[in-house]
Amino acid sequence: MVTKRIIPCLDIRDGRVVKGVNFRGVQDVEDPVMLARRYNDAGADELVFYDITASVEGRSLFTDVLRDVARSIFIPLTVGGAIRSLADFDRVLKAGADKVSVNSGAIQNPALIAEAAKRYGDQCVVLSMDVARVDGAYHLFTKGGREDTGIDAMEWAARGEAAGAGEIVLNSIDTDGVKRGFDLEMLAALARRVSVPIIASGGAGKMEDFKALFALPGVDAGLAASIFHFGEVDIAELKRYLAENGVPMRLPRSHND
Repeated sequence: MVTKRIIPCLDIRDGRVVKGVNFRGVQDVEDPVMLARRYNDAGADELVFYDITASVEGRSLFTDVLRDVARSIFIPLTVGGAIRSLADFDRVLKAGADKVSVNSGAIQNPALIAEAAKRYGDQCVVLSMDVARVDGAYHLFTKGGREDTGIDAMEWAARGEAAGAGEIVLNSIDTDGVKRGFDLEMLAALARRVSVPIIASGGAGKMEDFKALFALPGVDAGLAASIFHFGEVDIAELKRYLAENGVPMRLPRSHND
């Protein structure tokens, strides 16, 4: 049985890890290298690194911070932020990324997914979607959740899978940072449309939220930020709790092993 994954997310702004609620009210958290090391040692399965203002500011992703993070961990690293071209893929992969997350860049240039999958392989291409409900429909948002594209998010996900995206990250703007649980309704709708692994993001507040998440068919990973950053949920404890509740997990080694 394929193990489920627990993935902390580092949202980077000006070289620091930050966190907000519903994509707003961003506050400083910690140095990304220190936090990345902590998660690596705690048994996280992967790590996600987002340069959250690169697209809005119209600049390239900060690769110096990325290199420092990549050197300090031994788990897979997914990187996103202003990925608009194959040259951007190349740059972040050379800086230490294992997978590259595309969001706004794919909306601007839908051919990017297929081009990147052909050059680097499907397993390298992660389609990240910021989604919110608009009049009962799931709309794709861009520019850090500020701009409604009007695109049907589920249709977009199906197109992304067909083009070669190997994973899909669903960021629910409606539940982001609220800590009342993942957006199970939205995730179930996505799972009905795609067969690639789904990474759920937005809404984790306690260990039970991950248990409820992994009861959904088609969801492979739970991504969270603030509950891990502020020590509200310990990753090793979370993985033990999930394993005890029948969720297949890669358990961190104890210090006695």
